[in-house]
Amino acid sequence: MAKTFTEIPLERPQTPLLDSIQTPADLRCLPSSALLQVVNELRAYLLYAAGQTGGHFGAGLGVVELTVVLHYLFNTPEDRLVWDVGHQTYPHKVLTGRRDALLTIRQQHGLSGFPKRSESEFDTFGVGHSSTSISAALGMALGAKMANNERKVAAIIGDGAMTAGQAFEALNHAAHTKANMLVVLNDNTMSISNNVGGLANYFARIWASKTYIALREGGKKVLSSMPAAWDFVRRTEESMKNMVSPDALFEAIGFNYIGPIDGHNVEELLHTIGNMKDLEGPQLLHIYTTKGKGFAPAEKDPIGYHAISKVEEPKAAPKATQGPRYQEVFGQFLCDIAEQDPRAVGITPAMCEGSGMVVFSQRFPQRFYDVAICEQHAVTLAAGFACEAQKPIVAIYSTFLQRGYDQLVHDVALQNLDVTFAIDRAGVVGEDGATHGGFFDIGYIRCLPNMVLAAPADENECRQLLYTAYQHEGPAAVRYPRGTGPNHPIDAEFTALPIGKGRLMREGKNVAIISFGVMLEAALEAAETLDATVADMRWVKPLDEKLLRQLAAEHDLLITVEDHQIMTGAGSAVNEFFNKEGLNPRIKNLGLPDEFIDHGKREDLLAQLGLDAAGIIAACENAK
Repeated sequence: MAKTFTEIPLERPQTPLLDSIQTPADLRCLPSSALLQVVNELRAYLLYAAGQTGGHFGAGLGVVELTVVLHYLFNTPEDRLVWDVGHQTYPHKVLTGRRDALLTIRQQHGLSGFPKRSESEFDTFGVGHSSTSISAALGMALGAKMANNERKVAAIIGDGAMTAGQAFEALNHAAHTKANMLVVLNDNTMSISNNVGGLANYFARIWASKTYIALREGGKKVLSSMPAAWDFVRRTEESMKNMVSPDALFEAIGFNYIGPIDGHNVEELLHTIGNMKDLEGPQLLHIYTTKGKGFAPAEKDPIGYHAISKVEEPKAAPKATQGPRYQEVFGQFLCDIAEQDPRAVGITPAMCEGSGMVVFSQRFPQRFYDVAICEQHAVTLAAGFACEAQKPIVAIYSTFLQRGYDQLVHDVALQNLDVTFAIDRAGVVGEDGATHGGFFDIGYIRCLPNMVLAAPADENECRQLLYTAYQHEGPAAVRYPRGTGPNHPIDAEFTALPIGKGRLMREGKNVAIISFGVMLEAALEAAETLDATVADMRWVKPLDEKLLRQLAAEHDLLITVEDHQIMTGAGSAVNEFFNKEGLNPRIKNLGLPDEFIDHGKREDLLAQLGLDAAGIIAACENAK
């Protein structure tokens, strides 16, 4: 029986069997009777490692048994396991030679928090966003067939990720191609129906048995010459499955559906997957699991334990020196604007907690829409609301808005609809790394006609620019980073700021630092050393052209600084403006390079990229 913990161990647990497993090949040398001990030791080690480093928590605990069984039955890495989302791959990393390195996860130069092809040959597909596993696995299965390779392919997807359109597009195509692949639907009761019982388990075991499959295929051949008889048998089978299965959808698409079964029952998983992995055609196994399995507090609060911070000895609480998180600033704005305007609607693609919308969802449930992991739908849904003179606000991460870009272009901007986008996690995101970084939103938004885009420098400016964007009659976006601000006082009263107008924060000589967004604090610090002028631009589109002309006329050197890729960024917009005006000031653009920024602490990464005060000073000295 799997062991349940009530506290996260601070001391490394004894894991003798797990310690003997350096690769899945070692795991496959064990008798199946030893797998439960592996499961218990792996879960204990995951709890210890999470306490040492923090990071994603509940999802990995929920798939320990599944991970062990998959690596036991499949000849990985020759056989391909394709994980979705990536939060649940910590046990996979432990079993694939990264047990000790797990203590460096999400730290700079340490393991990624997600599967990463450059990190291990067992990470068959890099992932950070959701709902890509079936598409990727299908490509691998079809590619192997083209190469006359008989390797097996399995995709592991959660019930939340199954809500996205791409997953169903891939399911439909897999059925059309009749590809040999297994899809494991991990249902942790967060979305899909949990209609599970003994009868369902019993029939699932029968349907996955080799005897039943042989009888079914044999009967199909015998009755193929008698269509009426075969149709009767087929409809009888479907009726039996409908009585005990949560959904006949997958069968209707063209998958052989088995389940649901208990995803924490090692014996049941061994039996069912052992039979299904050798079947011809697309197979779908539906398992049910408990997010946070084996750690009682996480089982009771799976959302709260999605991720945890490093567990440390209790210390006296330090005096607060930082302000609220930008997500909290947005959440308060959303509640306050909803109090004032009954037309306000909040929309999020499955990021209610991360985007600071929990209180709004509780206070205004009739105006809150969590559309699941469906970014495209979220954007067009907002466009539909705007067509009915409502005021939709879409809270979405910068990296996730990329997935709804076609809808942003054609459904919102082209029609000049009144939709406000609160773009969270803009810029360097920190420990989540390249898959979650908001490096490109300025570039892909400022090129769109009708759009306006603001970049607040602090908490109060964020609140007021959100209000300004909301009042603007047309598509508007406000970008802000993950984490806390510089603790500036926040005005309770809303003030609409002039669109396209910046502000001078400091007047100096020779050098002018043109700051976009949260780079302002570093710019002001650098300016004290440089005796430089500092402008807080506030708006990326439209730019404050009058202010830019003034800065160019009065200074020998202009330095733009932004938490965004230089290519296509705000600095590039400034360059384009001067080129259009026929002006040629000395100008240097500071921002992110033309590369994906890996994981690490945000402040450390910004310093290494030259986006702190020291970096700005050095850039100025080098430009002279």
